[in-house]
Amino acid sequence: MTFFENAENRGHESIHHFHDAKTGLRAIIAIHSTALGPAAGGARRWQYDNEAEATTDALRLARGMTYKNAMAGLPLGGGKAVILADPGHTPSEEMFLAFGRCVESLGGRYVTAEDVGMTMGNMRTIKQVTDFVAGLPPNEGSAGGDPSPWTADGVFLGLEAAAKHRLGANSLKNLRIAVQGVGKVGYDLCRQLHEAGAELTISDVNPVHLDRTRADFGARVVAPEQILFEDVDVLSPNALGAILNADSIPRIKAKVIGGAANNQLATEEDGQRLADRDILYAPDYVINAGGIISVSLEYMGNKTAADVREQIALIPGRLEEVFITAEKQQQLTNVVADAMAERIVNAGT
Repeated sequence: MTFFENAENRGHESIHHFHDAKTGLRAIIAIHSTALGPAAGGARRWQYDNEAEATTDALRLARGMTYKNAMAGLPLGGGKAVILADPGHTPSEEMFLAFGRCVESLGGRYVTAEDVGMTMGNMRTIKQVTDFVAGLPPNEGSAGGDPSPWTADGVFLGLEAAAKHRLGANSLKNLRIAVQGVGKVGYDLCRQLHEAGAELTISDVNPVHLDRTRADFGARVVAPEQILFEDVDVLSPNALGAILNADSIPRIKAKVIGGAANNQLATEEDGQRLADRDILYAPDYVINAGGIISVSLEYMGNKTAADVREQIALIPGRLEEVFITAEKQQQLTNVVADAMAERIVNAGT
């Protein structure tokens, strides 16, 4: 299937495929929109079954970044990079330098940062060959660094807002919360949920992540295939996307869903399926914007960690606006959020 035929191509400006034979780099950079500014979005290193799957993921993620940046009030468009991981090949520093040159070749239309499978160290390497990168080690007190804790902060605040709206809960204390994925973001989210007095159930495909989170926060562990269907108040997906679908939604018991995973809905129709079950869905790109807020303020320069914290504190209000508008218009939260983001982008064209 070509780029032009791909069902996920909805208004994308361009897509770029890169190959570096010397290092084995295979990368895709999708640029959805530069209407509000450079297309910003992290680079994800992941093992895909084929190039078509990787391309679809890049396109979906880039579109989500356009909406995420717009809803977060950032002067940035949306883009995303995926690096196709080879399970039999350990990535070298030269490969990340090659990826940096790919970013540089786009002349600032795309700004990269770390995402799944990438580290702050990788960003330092990429910085050697391009200035169009963020997520670098910060100077004391300045914006920057690993965006994962900031993402967790936003998700925590968003879950408080969603639980209050749907469950009438003034805090997360004693709420039963299932967390899917306890890597960098999920672990820090669990820390905050534990401190707030929530009862945690967790899953992850990585036993090291599970053991650490269970030991630190007394979380109950269940199998990855069971986590979505636990008898809990809140479900927080913090792994990969498309987990809310026609098969999973009828078996979900939680009444609130919100997490850091991107593209949680497999299709737009799944928003209706959640509504039919009376489940409040916090649109992923609204609740998980903390990381890109950190990255963007770092990239713009002269911003502090306090500035990042101040911007992330606005996430609950944006979610509440989505929830209230959806109720007034008898619409779906994902549809309302999309419409709001599109209005912001269109105003910038």
